[in-house]
Amino acid sequence: MAKASSGSGRGTRPGRDSRNSSGASARPAPKSQSTQSTSGITRFRREHPTLAALVPVVVVVLVIVTLVVVKATGGSGAPPAASKVTSGGSPAASTAGTSALPAGVLADVTSVSAATLAAVGEPSATVAPTSTGAKTTLTASNGKPEILFIGAEYCPFCAAQRWSVVEALSRFGTFSGLSATHSSTSDVYPDTKTFSFYGATYTSTSLDFTSVELETNQASGDSYTSLQTPTAAQAAVFSKYDKAPYTTQPGSIPFLDIANKYISIGSGYTPQVLQGLSMQQIAAQLNNKSSAVAIAIDGEANRIVAAITAATGVQPDGATATSTTATSTTAVSS
Repeated sequence: MAKASSGSGRGTRPGRDSRNSSGASARPAPKSQSTQSTSGITRFRREHPTLAALVPVVVVVLVIVTLVVVKATGGSGAPPAASKVTSGGSPAASTAGTSALPAGVLADVTSVSAATLAAVGEPSATVAPTSTGAKTTLTASNGKPEILFIGAEYCPFCAAQRWSVVEALSRFGTFSGLSATHSSTSDVYPDTKTFSFYGATYTSTSLDFTSVELETNQASGDSYTSLQTPTAAQAAVFSKYDKAPYTTQPGSIPFLDIANKYISIGSGYTPQVLQGLSMQQIAAQLNNKSSAVAIAIDGEANRIVAAITAATGVQPDGATATSTTATSTTAVSS
């Protein structure tokens, strides 16, 4: 939720040239045209007073409808960066809507070269986690700094963010049991291919990773089938940090808590770059520093790695793989 993208990418439309297609200056309209238009409007109002009174009302209604549509679709500018947590559908699903991870995908994600990571760096198209300024580190029962991810299978922004989370955390440990899934086919950025953390295991000598996938990608009425429920402690962390000033959309996902020292809400880049691509196609581009996919996923992973190191002091495997730092994050009083 709600890390917004760095900008709408929409340029200012230049004013229309006063010249016609032949290059000559346009001639001003005769005054009689303006006079005729004015008298026509006046005559219409006099002859049809009821219709004339309704015109402003219709215009206002159309403007309101347009604003509602723009709000619902994210408008033509920067898209929303997060999904609101739904109220929950039917009880826990018998199936999570996942499938086997395609061969070679995880290997591609975890073997991006040091040269590519350094070349990508922290591009402006990605968004850095926000410092909470908290003094106390969130730790797991084993005493290791804890990374907490809360998302849902239907959420396209969660789908995008998981790619970077898997890549980033793989520099500190090893995932096993990851499966494949996709975002809802009826949401924005439909059918975005991604990993599922449901049922997976993460092993690291220095960090602990916990994930909660709230719902599946399978519709259930106006919502989706429930999958996992946060513990009381996880719900408390989510409630504390998934609100202003860390996001303008309280209660949004994906939610990433890095030891309570850094918070990332929403996807760090737009899921648009993954549209129409299979997991194999996405993974195959990660080592290409010029690829839009690599710039998005590798760049966000670099930011997450930098935040983990700043929060915990733990260096990733092959610490020279990236020169990124956490200085780009903004401290927020907790």
